[in-house]
Amino acid sequence: MENVAIFNSPGKGRGLKATKEFWAGDVIFSEPSLSAVVFDSLAERICHSCFRRQDKLQKCGQCKFAHYCDRTCQRAGWAEHKQECSAIKAFGKAPNENIRLVARIMWRLDKEGSVVSDMQLTTLEELEDHISDMQEEEMQDFKVDIHNFLDYWPRNSKQHTINDISHVFGVINCNGFTVSDQRGLQAVGVGLFPNLCLVNHDCWPNCTVIMNHGNQSAVNTMFHSQRRIELRSLGKIAEGEELMVSYVDYLNLSEERQRLLKTQYFFDCTCEHCKNHIKDDLKLGGREVDGVKPTEEQVKEATDYCFALLEKMDKARLNGDYHEVVKICRDCIEKTEPVLADTHIYLLRMWSTLSEVQAYLQYFDEAADYARKMVEGYLKLYHPNNAALGMAAMRAGVNHWQAGQIEVGHSMVCKAYAILMVTHGPTHPITKDLEAMRMQTEMELRMFKQNEYVYHSMREAALKNKPMTMMHEPKSMEEGIKNLFHRRK
Repeated sequence: MENVAIFNSPGKGRGLKATKEFWAGDVIFSEPSLSAVVFDSLAERICHSCFRRQDKLQKCGQCKFAHYCDRTCQRAGWAEHKQECSAIKAFGKAPNENIRLVARIMWRLDKEGSVVSDMQLTTLEELEDHISDMQEEEMQDFKVDIHNFLDYWPRNSKQHTINDISHVFGVINCNGFTVSDQRGLQAVGVGLFPNLCLVNHDCWPNCTVIMNHGNQSAVNTMFHSQRRIELRSLGKIAEGEELMVSYVDYLNLSEERQRLLKTQYFFDCTCEHCKNHIKDDLKLGGREVDGVKPTEEQVKEATDYCFALLEKMDKARLNGDYHEVVKICRDCIEKTEPVLADTHIYLLRMWSTLSEVQAYLQYFDEAADYARKMVEGYLKLYHPNNAALGMAAMRAGVNHWQAGQIEVGHSMVCKAYAILMVTHGPTHPITKDLEAMRMQTEMELRMFKQNEYVYHSMREAALKNKPMTMMHEPKSMEEGIKNLFHRRK
């Protein structure tokens, strides 16, 4: 933590600033979790130690709740699970993820004290809990959690005051970090990282945070490395400059971002992008053709129509009716694409969904076409080193490669690789996957340029011999990682 220092940020309270100069892709600091738990909804599908998704997991023989890849993962997770295991057995069932996380944190603090590492810059007591800012409905859920926690907390563990318990619940309520799976593609749990809680928000940040699960594959757990977050620089950061991350997705309009930040994190965002509504005109703009723009009424009508169909599309997607999703998306795109700008956020969502669903249904040409449009729109809106842009470019690259459009596919893969080298670094599993993909598409592109006919003939023969496997089923919006911190629904 010698690269950062705590300071009082004007209008924001405590923050972190750089004590040296950084460049794009530099790791400013990494921090292991104080504790982390798997979401309730994924408790039987995600390993509770390494957070990997597995088809077959082994259940803890005692509590019957925790699941692990194998004995190695079970041994690695035993230190955190030991007290939890007996508590679940005594309670008769596993409580919700918030209660499990608070209990794990308090057991650790009882054992190791308020500072568990030399690297820790702040204690839990010093972090804001924002209990006084909660709405009445949220407060009711909060009280239910505390009541259930008191029933769950073992009598033979150290007893704490209601105020102390409430404070920890309040801290994880606004500072619980979304834990992703090994490849960083899906939100699978929630954890607490005290130093990260000191990094303030900006809608156009100079840093990003990624989850690095380290090496969990060695048979001997002494060779495992810790699960940790990495704060990485998105560009040049001068010595003394405040380190900022974005708590919410920039694709939201400034008014919506401010609403989310106020209701979820209890502060008013006054960053330049919110104050000046930067890029809001692009996000709800009309398409200009030969210098002619549609009227405001036409844009509003198309926007309202698109918004109404988005709700229908989400419902069909939730029900797994993907042919209905395609029908809704096509209908919406046909009617609104001539009117709305290629940066319109509702149109971008339609393109994104249609490309993902069509790839799943193996209509690769159409999937590639809409994925390309999506990336072109994102390029005009997102920070050039935004992780969401990198992921979108990667998906578009795969879609084009699947469609046999190797030139665009390779270009998209290279673009994604350049971004993820900054946001995730060279050792992250998703970057390694991209590196292998980049080498594969580069080799195929050379073959394509030498002889197109031979390339397509070999490709067809290869696909007949080994057809493309079905893509993963499209995820709902909730499963994606849109927000930095996890909020209870």
